[in-house]
Amino acid sequence: MSLKKAQQTEFKITATTVYVESESAPDQHRYFFAYKITIKNQGTSTAQLMSRHWVITDSLGHIEEVRGPGVVGLQPKITGGQIFEYDSACPLRTSSGTMSGTYQFVGEDGETFDVVIPEFYLIAPSAVN
Repeated sequence: MSLKKAQQTEFKITATTVYVESESAPDQHRYFFAYKITIKNQGTSTAQLMSRHWVITDSLGHIEEVRGPGVVGLQPKITGGQIFEYDSACPLRTSSGTMSGTYQFVGEDGETFDVVIPEFYLIAPSAVN
């Protein structure tokens, strides 16, 4: 296994989501979701999260891509065994959708590598009734 592939598999990404009714306006096609991302470095090396690429898809198939430096204004260095968590939010035009993407990291050796953010769901209560 290459060093880059090993680094990619050392990170575990999980997400939890919640529908924010107080920020939503279904009659105006605005559904607001908050989410918490947990990034766990299961390896022994430190890596710095440099940027993100999100693919946000609503239930009508509309795709929005978001790219930018770091997360929530930070470019955290995550040491081996460390967990980094952050909260963010996403508006949708439909009552359900998905998010997935990648984080771009740079390792201690200066090599860059991507870590896949597994797809997770954004679902308002009205979407399951």
